[in-house]
Amino acid sequence: MKERLQLGIARFLQATLVIAGVVAFMRGSWTILFTSIIALLATFIPALLGKNFKLNIPVELHFIATLLIYGTLILGEVGNFYERFWWWDMVLHGGSAIVFGIVGFVILYTLYDAKRLVANPYIIGLFTFAFAVAIGVVWEIFEFTMDTLFNFNMQKSGLVDTMWDLIVDSMGALIAAIVGYFYIKNKGRGKGYITGAIDKFFASNPRLQK
Repeated sequence: MKERLQLGIARFLQATLVIAGVVAFMRGSWTILFTSIIALLATFIPALLGKNFKLNIPVELHFIATLLIYGTLILGEVGNFYERFWWWDMVLHGGSAIVFGIVGFVILYTLYDAKRLVANPYIIGLFTFAFAVAIGVVWEIFEFTMDTLFNFNMQKSGLVDTMWDLIVDSMGALIAAIVGYFYIKNKGRGKGYITGAIDKFFASNPRLQK
């Protein structure tokens, strides 16, 4: 039931992106149209990755990815939530960093668990942290590029906004690293939403651990 609810919400948000794009086209709001198209395409990234690499992606990842993309590009940029709520940017950057950190953890843990890599939990945690921060840096470059080429205002206050984003990214990356560390040390105990999704990913993709 929980999986169906999460998938239903994700599909609903994707439908609203299509509607927003159509309305924007009819009104000639090209910025909103462009943003809606980019956001809609981005929500299909987990499914495309799963298809290309023959992986079963948990519903939780689809759900979280769609929420973050919708919150960033639609509510944040189009709905101006960044200006309305001072904490909006922090929540999205922190949440994104946790997600990307977990992705980095899964990549390395797959090699570790299959005995293709010799490493201790501290090294895997460090990689998790570095991977998430690196994605955060790439996103800041994307924001700078969009502001420069298309006259967006994604960076808001410029350098100050960028630095705070990277600080929050680092905090989210640290949380992901800690989760990854304890996932290795205490596998099978204390399962939460994130660790449960990790378990489900490996359970539905047993070939990764061979």
